[in-house]
Amino acid sequence: MSNPAEICILMAVYKGKLHLQEQLDSFATQTHDNWTLTISLDGPDDGSLDLLHSHPMADRFAYQTGPAKGATLNFLSLMRRATPGQIWAFSDQDDVWLPEKLSRAYQALSQQNPDLPAMYHSRTLITDHRLNNKRLSVARPRPASFCNALVQNIAGGNTIVLNAAATRLIHAAAQEADDGMIAHDWWLYQMLTGVGGVVIHDDQPGLLYRQHADNVVGANDGWRARARRIRMVLDGTYRRWMDANIDTLSASNHRFSVQNQQHLAQLAAARTAWLGKRWRELKRIGIYRQTGFANAVMWGAVVIGRF
Repeated sequence: MSNPAEICILMAVYKGKLHLQEQLDSFATQTHDNWTLTISLDGPDDGSLDLLHSHPMADRFAYQTGPAKGATLNFLSLMRRATPGQIWAFSDQDDVWLPEKLSRAYQALSQQNPDLPAMYHSRTLITDHRLNNKRLSVARPRPASFCNALVQNIAGGNTIVLNAAATRLIHAAAQEADDGMIAHDWWLYQMLTGVGGVVIHDDQPGLLYRQHADNVVGANDGWRARARRIRMVLDGTYRRWMDANIDTLSASNHRFSVQNQQHLAQLAAARTAWLGKRWRELKRIGIYRQTGFANAVMWGAVVIGRF
């Protein structure tokens, strides 16, 4: 594609020196070469800044100081201050992008109505901390929708790219969001589907997703991840996340379609109803997760009042 548009990469950095070099080098190999990088540095510098300043492509880098409140709010700070109407790509500090990542996203987004907010995301190759033992991240067999986004995130933040219409939406909504946001990628999925935007899932992996002891979230696959989800239901974490998500989305509810405004209000009301009504109302809304196991865990949470 001739004269591809510039993509602004947004990266939250916190003590990233150990793996940052490899990620920066992978940007340099992108077949879509028209990109800039905005870095938000959070917390004390561990030498990351010197590494960034000495990189051969440092003339493409811009910097800001993060709020020092964790990765989610660092990304929220980036979205509040980035220029709306550009294409944004979100990056973690410790992955390695495959060469076609940006070009595949750009091509997919370019095929959409430019006036409609659109979000691209993809599968990843999950690796160990040395980038070995690769395995493909989980599939997403069911369609993206607001009814799915209300109860599950399917879009890895390290793969997300937004078109210009989406960045205008998200920049405005980011000013409305408070510091209770649980996960910026989940919120992006909710916002895009809430307004009736397009969510494009690419089954081809776009990056090497490095797993190590300091991952904020980590890969969500395998029996350990399933056990963790069950524990999160039982200890009340999932319910607290739902509380926070509803509060955050309510600030931007006026941007959603009428139907999705109703869905959000119905969901909030149903969660405090007695079991029979709670079950019926949530079924009427049509919430769902991507797999049978995940759905079973969700409906189990509904039954025991941890939803």
